[in-house]
Amino acid sequence: MRGNRLAEIREIYEVSQREVAELLGIGKSAYARWETLERYIPLNRLNDFCNLYKVSMDYAMNLSSVNCSTIKKLSIDKKLVGKRLKKIRESFNITQEQLATQLNTSHSTISAYENGKTMILTIFALDICKKYKISLDWLCGKSNVIILKNNI
Repeated sequence: MRGNRLAEIREIYEVSQREVAELLGIGKSAYARWETLERYIPLNRLNDFCNLYKVSMDYAMNLSSVNCSTIKKLSIDKKLVGKRLKKIRESFNITQEQLATQLNTSHSTISAYENGKTMILTIFALDICKKYKISLDWLCGKSNVIILKNNI
């Protein structure tokens, strides 16, 4: 599975990496690293990218083969993300400690995410979404559909 569709989406709009970087208010090299997966794009920046190009986060991050055009254009609320993360964890009957072990992080990190003190890292959000078949758009509050549709 490919990592993301950032380059593909950018190329459809016939814009350069530099132009996308300027629109997002970042440097070209930072954006280029996101396209090549040298670094993961932060969720807030991914949200900005998706709002700009009218694509779902699930589609942009290659979690779904279908771009849902009805996704809300919102900023991401880390408290809502935390509540939804907790809902996922509880619905699969796993503890914070178990989730932390799965993600190779600490219990306190999971607690900080769930309490809305810290925004979850993109890599962790993607791991959770893939493992539990959860929509990244739902996790980030952009959709009311929790289950990934048309998984790849």
